[in-house]
Amino acid sequence: MTGNAKHNTVGVGLAVRGGIGGLLMGLANLVPGLSGGTMLLAVGVYPQFIRGVAEISTFRFRLKTFVLLACIIGMMVLAIVAFAGVVKNLVIDHRWIMYSLFIGLTLGGAPVVWRMLRPMKLTAVLASIVGILAMVALVLTQSSGVGTESTADTQRFAMLVLAGVAAGGAMILPGISGAYLFLILGQYVLILTAIQTAQQAVTDRNWAQLGEAMWVIVPVGVGVVIGVVGVSNLIKFLLDRFPKATLGFLLGLLLGAVVGLWPFQRPAPPHIGDTLQGRLVTEQNMSSFDSEDWSTELFSPDYQQVLGSLGLIVAGLVISTAVAHIGRNAHQNGSD
Repeated sequence: MTGNAKHNTVGVGLAVRGGIGGLLMGLANLVPGLSGGTMLLAVGVYPQFIRGVAEISTFRFRLKTFVLLACIIGMMVLAIVAFAGVVKNLVIDHRWIMYSLFIGLTLGGAPVVWRMLRPMKLTAVLASIVGILAMVALVLTQSSGVGTESTADTQRFAMLVLAGVAAGGAMILPGISGAYLFLILGQYVLILTAIQTAQQAVTDRNWAQLGEAMWVIVPVGVGVVIGVVGVSNLIKFLLDRFPKATLGFLLGLLLGAVVGLWPFQRPAPPHIGDTLQGRLVTEQNMSSFDSEDWSTELFSPDYQQVLGSLGLIVAGLVISTAVAHIGRNAHQNGSD
């Protein structure tokens, strides 16, 4: 009797921590630079989450696993729906401020992976270099416009699924940001806008508008599920067999991610003849493009913006470092 009571207490405690972790994970998945995996580490449920996803994906079902995953995923979805609009508006209207904060948050995740890498070996160094180069190549591809402007529905659908797969895989890796990959792939604002639109459509009972938003949300959701399941099993496999090389590659992705977050850029109004969202900009339709659809351009900051940016980078580092510190304590003191 006592043993059963203790088992149930531990289960409830794990479910509560899972709910808190899911809430933090949802918020992290809205912010480029914050890792959903790091949030789960922060509350001490990351190993259980990875094992749980691997179990479910191989059709092994345990009540404890199901309850934990339901708590994490349910609270994550709730956080995303509730705060997508706020985060999107901040990124559009205060881009250099938010990007500066994102840089600090991103770099703050590096120690999480670094601690798992020690002692560093040559294979880890080489894998880190490959990871950095891969992320730089991704940034250059995005900046050249490849894959960001779909001219056909099938191409747009494929891009959204790809973004979902990449972000779904990244969101469960400690130190790697799924939202950042949305940003790099040119889908970040589009996805947050769709979530905000769907939320408003449900409130207004505007089912036509909801249907339009689902053309974005559904393919991304399919990709996220594929990414989470696939990467959970892949990472479990690779970490079992090639732990140093795998962690080194993840560290490289994390460090290379900063390249795409140069803060001093702003929305650039379109010109006649440009292509936005797969549409040719003309004098007649120019006013129909919202600022969230505009491309960006670099600008020269003044000294106040430089100092402000540095301060925000430090603030982001402090936040990520604090989360990682809490995560270490939770992992050491928590139970399965």
